[in-house]
Amino acid sequence: MATVELSFSALPVHVRTARLIVTAVARRSGVAEPLLDEVRLAVGEACSRAVEAHRRHCPDEPVRLELSGADRRFEVTVSDTVPGDDAAGGLPTPPDAADFEYGLGEGTAELGLAVIAGLADDVEIAATPKGVQIRMSWPAEAEATI
Repeated sequence: MATVELSFSALPVHVRTARLIVTAVARRSGVAEPLLDEVRLAVGEACSRAVEAHRRHCPDEPVRLELSGADRRFEVTVSDTVPGDDAAGGLPTPPDAADFEYGLGEGTAELGLAVIAGLADDVEIAATPKGVQIRMSWPAEAEATI
């Protein structure tokens, strides 16, 4: 599958559109129907986190998404342009689920990252001086048709 790129202005209303587009591409990429809700929710959390970070630090910069599929995997990368130490919570890794059991991860950013980690099959979060990238992937049953 070729890479699909999407960018949108940092407005909460555009998160819904991003979720709809990602879900359609995931379906065409062979992601099983039962996983589509997980894709939609995880991408919504990642996009909402990026929108909030942009609204506080760089409201004129767009949030970017890359969607790709290879080797029976569907991958979504949500990127913002807020340096890692300024981003929502500045978190480079998702918190451990045990942290929530003991009340250690109570911030909104931490909760969103925990939700993403629970929904995506594989998650990588990279905080760099150029911004934060959240890469999520899920298994695809068939080869991509895009």
